[in-house]
Amino acid sequence: MIGDRRAWVLHVDLDQFIAAVEVLRRPELAGKPVIVGGRGDPTERAVVSTASYEARAFGVGSGMPLRIAARKAPEAVILPVDAPAYTAASDDVMATLRAQPDAIVQVLGWDEAFIAITTDDPESYARRAQHAVLERTALHCSVGIGDTLVRAKVATGFGKPRGVFRLTADNWLEVMGARPTNDLWGVGPKISKRLAGLGILTVAQLAAADDRDLMPEFGPRMGPWYAQLGRGEGATVVDDTPWVPRGHGRETTFQRDLVERAQVEHAAQGLLAQVLEDVSADGRPVVGLGLKVRYAPFFTKTFTKKIPSTFDRDEVLAKTMELVERIEPDRPIRLLGVRAEMAMPDDARQGHSPTRSGW
Repeated sequence: MIGDRRAWVLHVDLDQFIAAVEVLRRPELAGKPVIVGGRGDPTERAVVSTASYEARAFGVGSGMPLRIAARKAPEAVILPVDAPAYTAASDDVMATLRAQPDAIVQVLGWDEAFIAITTDDPESYARRAQHAVLERTALHCSVGIGDTLVRAKVATGFGKPRGVFRLTADNWLEVMGARPTNDLWGVGPKISKRLAGLGILTVAQLAAADDRDLMPEFGPRMGPWYAQLGRGEGATVVDDTPWVPRGHGRETTFQRDLVERAQVEHAAQGLLAQVLEDVSADGRPVVGLGLKVRYAPFFTKTFTKKIPSTFDRDEVLAKTMELVERIEPDRPIRLLGVRAEMAMPDDARQGHSPTRSGW
């Protein structure tokens, strides 16, 4: 559909990205159920990172324990995660998108990005971008077209796989109105359940909700924001400013539960050492810490602590061990994660020159 020349937002989402990269490296896997996760061993504790469409047909999904995925799809090929390969493929895709005429590109992750364009035919532009990505990388993608970031993001789901779909203020309620609220970008099962408690079950009902009725449940900021999501409204600006990480984290799932305090402390110290290597490359001080603990069989608890801005490794270690002390004694632990939050470049709390970093 061709119209007046105007600004549009495209959302580009690579189809089954990780599995597709693996199939490119192993063409004999094309058309077969492929599961990627952990070290590729379903007898170990690990989760599915992605599954090919053929594997999804068996009910396999991201985040599922690998051993369960293997039972659901016994004929599937299970492969280990190869992050460098996916990063390299993603870089090629994003470079291709940036090379499109007058494109402003905001990268969201390995496999998706927003593009701001001005055109009278966004469908043709989207198909040309798809073709360019396929020609350079042999990877397929779907494209959502919208007049806001939210509508473009949601539209992509209707375009999958390998398609293009437009979702704007004109057809938003026609397409989305009868759908459940958790079909919206930013509304998960927990929020959907809380909305249901207010009698809001569909996108149309959320779109019609009064902000004042949502604020007692969600607060003065988030209440109006959820109503805005229901209408598909929101930001229209694609920001191509390079992403700056707020923090770095590492976690590991243990093949045997940790029980002894010395084991837990040793594991936390090892994870922190890896995190501090990542932080060191950014040259920004640590201003907060987090400790993620998953007790057996599968209960997760997170502890956090703000700390005075510091480059001192020993101080960060001491504060991390204070969080470790909050772990319940003698309770088996199957996963441990450590995260360090850093001062942002424009954060007045930083108060240090990166050249003074002692990492």
